Amino acid sequence: MRPGVVALASLLLLLGAVPARAVSSPVPSSLADTGGGSQLILAQAPGVKSTSGTLSWWERWGGKWVKVGSTVARFGAKGLVEGRARKQGSYTTPTGLYDLPYAFGIKAAPGGTRVKYRRVNGSSWWCEDTRSRVYNRWSEPLARDCRTSESERLISYATQYAYGVVIGYNYAKPVKGRGAGIFLHVNGRGATAGCVSVPVGAMRRILGWVDPGRAPHIAIGTVSGATAVTRY
Repeated sequence: MRPGVVALASLLLLLGAVPARAVSSPVPSSLADTGGGSQLILAQAPGVKSTSGTLSWWERWGGKWVKVGSTVARFGAKGLVEGRARKQGSYTTPTGLYDLPYAFGIKAAPGGTRVKYRRVNGSSWWCEDTRSRVYNRWSEPLARDCRTSESERLISYATQYAYGVVIGYNYAKPVKGRGAGIFLHVNGRGATAGCVSVPVGAMRRILGWVDPGRAPHIAIGTVSGATAVTRY
């Protein structure tokens, strides 16, 4: 979702958006659901107004979840909101449990990448036009019924989309107006427009770790409250 919101993100941070602080990662076994697979990414923020938090990735062996890695993470410039209540253009990150349909990037896939990886080129777009039949889908070239003003030309975001993974929010059966283009991608200069972002090194490690045969999912939420990550 349009990572080019640096000015807005910077302004919100200056006006008092919740800064990053240490957040202890929950254990996947404490979640209500982990998606049924044996790989899970946990993205957790201190609260719904936070723009920063932590991200950790886990795998299950012999019935026990083991942490593989962790890093700092960034969220939407206006915090987080329950995924089912989210509205497009709200600059919020949707909370919930989601699958990871495929990965993509302007750069070649890191060594060891097993998940399906689509290489971005000059004709690669993500349609966010609610009038389009390809709403919340990769479109290459851009579909005729999808306006460029309502879509992202992926190659335009060389830093953020060097590497990314599609988060299956509003993806399987898109509800128009709920939001499109929610990814896990490389950090830009500030908070995101609704995606989750991490440092480039962490993104490369995650891509080398994700195994589609193990049904990976991502759980996004807060430490406590109605959007607590443990609810998902």
